[in-house]
Amino acid sequence: MKLYLGAEAIDAELALTPKAEQTGMMFRTNIQETDSMLFVLPVPQQASFWMKNCPESISAAYITRDGVIQEIHHLEQNDTNPVVAARTDIQFVLETKEGWFTRHNIGVGTMIQAQKGPLADVFLGH
Repeated sequence: MKLYLGAEAIDAELALTPKAEQTGMMFRTNIQETDSMLFVLPVPQQASFWMKNCPESISAAYITRDGVIQEIHHLEQNDTNPVVAARTDIQFVLETKEGWFTRHNIGVGTMIQAQKGPLADVFLGH
């Protein structure tokens, strides 16, 4: 699904099933600049992601229901320690190639929208 982050656009895989959520980007090698995955969390929460069986480090944006990036984290390859959000209202997580957000000048406060509209409208029905 095409996502717009400010002036940038990226095609994201969607992790919408429990299996896809659990697997995420596990076992992937040679992650490309254009690779990304969007996780839609069932309820706003203090998101916690880890990197078991992930041979490459990635970057992850923790996003609130309104589609605004609140935190960007480095997730270290094969690290089984969770990277816990500072906030308790994270609804979406976007994983990308390590450093993607920095290279594309995307930071905290950037609004993300799907091609069909706001993330909450597209995925949560509001």
